[in-house]
Amino acid sequence: MKTQLIEKLLEKVLNGEEEKWNGSDIPFAIGKAYLIRTVTYHMLGRIEKISGDFLVMADASWVADSGKFSTAITKGELSESEYVGDAIVNLTAIVDAFPWGHKIPKETK
Repeated sequence: MKTQLIEKLLEKVLNGEEEKWNGSDIPFAIGKAYLIRTVTYHMLGRIEKISGDFLVMADASWVADSGKFSTAITKGELSESEYVGDAIVNLTAIVDAFPWGHKIPKETK
């Protein structure tokens, strides 16, 4: 399923079409914040746009240590994070993602 979505995105990029989430193909909403776990690290930020097979994030932080994961998701408390501003995440590196309904931290902790 994920491979099909990525292939669709790549086809649009090759045809010169910029991908914007239309509510059916990609499970990320523009303007919403997510905690994203990739194969090597965690990112937290607001999705600005989807371009090809990349998520463009604003107000992003690299999360070095989420602490107790259920506490991070339910209360928005992270043990260690570093604010980075803008970030780009490859969709193929994403393991899972969680909607973030809390204030996005803009300081290094």
